[in-house]
Amino acid sequence: MKKLASWLKEQKITEVEAVISDFTGIARGKIMPSNKFLAEKGIRLPESILIQGVTGDYVDDEIYDDLMDPAEVDMILKPDESAVHKIPWALEPTALVIHDCYDKQGNLINTAPRAVLKNVLALYQAKGWTPVVAPELEFYLTQRSANPDHPLQPPVGRSGRPESGRQSYSIDAANEYDPLFEDVYDWCEEQGLDIDTLIHEEGAAQMEINFRHGDALSLADQVFLFKRTVREAALKHGINATFMAKPVSHEPGSSMHLHQSILDKEGNNIFSNEDGSPSKLIDHYIGGLQKYVSESMALFAPNVNSYRRFLSNASAPVNLAWGIDNRTVSLRVPESTADSRRVENRLAGADANPYLSFAASLLCGYLGMINEIEPTEPETGNAAEDSNDKRLPLNLEEALELMENSEILKETLGEHFVRCYVEVKRAEYQNFKEIISSWERQYLQMTV
Repeated sequence: MKKLASWLKEQKITEVEAVISDFTGIARGKIMPSNKFLAEKGIRLPESILIQGVTGDYVDDEIYDDLMDPAEVDMILKPDESAVHKIPWALEPTALVIHDCYDKQGNLINTAPRAVLKNVLALYQAKGWTPVVAPELEFYLTQRSANPDHPLQPPVGRSGRPESGRQSYSIDAANEYDPLFEDVYDWCEEQGLDIDTLIHEEGAAQMEINFRHGDALSLADQVFLFKRTVREAALKHGINATFMAKPVSHEPGSSMHLHQSILDKEGNNIFSNEDGSPSKLIDHYIGGLQKYVSESMALFAPNVNSYRRFLSNASAPVNLAWGIDNRTVSLRVPESTADSRRVENRLAGADANPYLSFAASLLCGYLGMINEIEPTEPETGNAAEDSNDKRLPLNLEEALELMENSEILKETLGEHFVRCYVEVKRAEYQNFKEIISSWERQYLQMTV
């Protein structure tokens, strides 16, 4: 804590947000004066917050008692001194400190999303490998609306008009929101978030930010913080930002594509041979993804809304195919040099928890390499038209059932984590089923 204490003093920090991520990716924790934060030497939170659903509800009492210690014990939060960030939008000097969760015996609590990713990275470390990732995150800017039954609308830009139509890669359309994105870039720089390119995506007021490639745990932290940063910047400018997978009807969904490669101890990309050709390891990595992503789908698409992205002839892939420079497949290998050869997993939605989706993708690839799983032949045409290709689970119910029955996920991620995650998501789904949609009222009320 000495390094952290010195930094807080140097930056004249008066307030600290001690946070962790829950399954949804919500930042949960405590806000306190910096001197109290240092004096406590370990924040405590009830372990049960890790299984709190997006609605704030918990699983049924009978299931809860089976998953959690009935005494509702506390977990001990320990700060990661490499994950300390100054909050630019705060009214007084404030730092956000990401923590890891431990039990009283000093063991990582394996239901915490950050611990799930750290445990997968430990598998790579044991082999002398280091994953390198680069996420691409899409989101929508929208007008503010207090009524959740009202469809979301594009916000008014600098021209005084809301955006309409499709504007893929339009510079002028992106520049409509220049003041907001100037804040986003400034705030990300101040926090040490390594963002790169801004792109206007296909949907009305849909944007994409690409991150520079780097360490998987650091990038997961950065995505976790970036979502909050964009939402705060949008609020400052009188609009909203949403990372829902499919927030607007008849518009494209928002994804979180993940580029991934693996380095050996000497820093060489193991996906390439010395002569620059693709190695067998990249084949096996792809084979592992093809074999296990269906069982992991609930980590890439964690919400009911997530599956609205996966429609036939939409931009989101609904297959297990792979191909070179082919955007109709789930697993794309971009054209690249030997040093930057990588696999792009195009399945995850923008609503996915970055810790869990990174962990799932890296785990599937790891299992492929360890077990030498061969991939299918690469797809050279439109994979969406290949009716013989095995399909992914296309609803949350099916995805949770596959995850619940996955022996390999229980073995590698822990049976307790798998059960907790499935039960929380089932509780959320049950909550969703109790709500009657406007579509049902519009088309069924007077016709059935």
